[in-house]
Amino acid sequence: MSVRVRRVQEPPDPDDGLRVLVDRLWPRGVSKDAARVDEWPKELTPSAELRRWYHAGEGSYEEFARRYEAELAAPEAAEALARARGWVREGPVTLLTAVRSPEQSHAAVLAGVLEH
Repeated sequence: MSVRVRRVQEPPDPDDGLRVLVDRLWPRGVSKDAARVDEWPKELTPSAELRRWYHAGEGSYEEFARRYEAELAAPEAAEALARARGWVREGPVTLLTAVRSPEQSHAAVLAGVLEH
């Protein structure tokens, strides 16, 4: 299984495999042609409440990750997660996000969930 995380602003790479946008909103300044997004499962994105809580600096990344993983266990998200696991079994998957620090984001948490 191969899951990696990249910023959607970076040009597509031939090794990306399936390109999956994991942000709820389309990233500013990025055209759909340039992004080359194959899938956009909004059910896999953190809730607006969780995003606001984390960006307000009210908790640690570890707490954010724990809460996000709990959201991924909800029925709607769990169904989308099962589809995503299928994509990972079929070949490489690149999770795309517009965040400045992908290694400390929901995309990194999701990559970890998909790899285990």
